Amino acid sequence: MYAIIATGGKQYRVQEGDVIHVEKLNLEPEEGVEFPVLLLGGESVTVGKPYVKGAKVTGKVLAQVKGEKIIVFKYKSKKNYRRKAGHRQPYTRVEIVSIQA
Repeated sequence: MYAIIATGGKQYRVQEGDVIHVEKLNLEPEEGVEFPVLLLGGESVTVGKPYVKGAKVTGKVLAQVKGEKIIVFKYKSKKNYRRKAGHRQPYTRVEIVSIQA
């Protein structure tokens, strides 16, 4: 069985045991988290309007991590304008514990 969940403005296809990186959640490691279910799949497919009633996906927060560094470089030719900045997006690593239909 799999489910499509929504969090942080994005959608993820998950199964039990999956480890996913989602937009940062203000939770401590080992805390539980529940996600709304948009679609349940398996033998038959159930589509929610907008969510599937009575269905939930439970996860466990593993860690708060940062993504790969991205370099932002602004430049205007012949004007001696140069700006360099780096950015690392914060993510939350979540393990999917159960899918309840």
